[in-house]
Amino acid sequence: MEYDIKTLDNGSAGQVDLPEAIFAQAPRTDIMARVVHWQLAKRRAGTHRTKGMGEISGTTKKPYKQKGTGSARQGSLRAPQFRTGGVVHGPVVRDHGYDLPKKVRKLGLISALSQKAAEGKLVVLDTTSGVTKTREAQAKMRAFGWTSALIVDGAVDERFGLAIRNLPKIDVLPTIGANVYDILNHDVLVITRAGLEALKERLS
Repeated sequence: MEYDIKTLDNGSAGQVDLPEAIFAQAPRTDIMARVVHWQLAKRRAGTHRTKGMGEISGTTKKPYKQKGTGSARQGSLRAPQFRTGGVVHGPVVRDHGYDLPKKVRKLGLISALSQKAAEGKLVVLDTTSGVTKTREAQAKMRAFGWTSALIVDGAVDERFGLAIRNLPKIDVLPTIGANVYDILNHDVLVITRAGLEALKERLS
């Protein structure tokens, strides 16, 4: 699967052979949905919690005697029916993450890459080096017509990363961080030559 290589000046830098096992598979939307759900579940903090009846500060004395008052019997002012009482079955600190087989995660990433290639929204870039200013990076993104792009590089160039950090919806990730959610969340997927080689090694 031959693909043109672009430079940051929107020029040509030859061609590269993209492996069909990674970029030409039938996209599985169900698998991608599973992987995205797994990613977002792992991202949740799970730190929300409330205090139960046993954690509320206050007296443990019985409010009033059991019988003869004409009111309903009560055993504690910390009970949930009182305004200052504890919460029944409230949320507790927990981990929302769960296990997903490595084969499913791999297939989800291949599906996302193949979908971008099939839609014509995959760009292979020669290199990202040479851009050190945000204004310069913004001009190059506009020349390509990219308003939402994810750039995947083998090892992110520090100066390039700083240059595009303030550009909205333009993000850069190392190959090890390439994931289904971020790929689908951006309109264009840009992979550098170094990122492509690292991606082949990761998915082989």
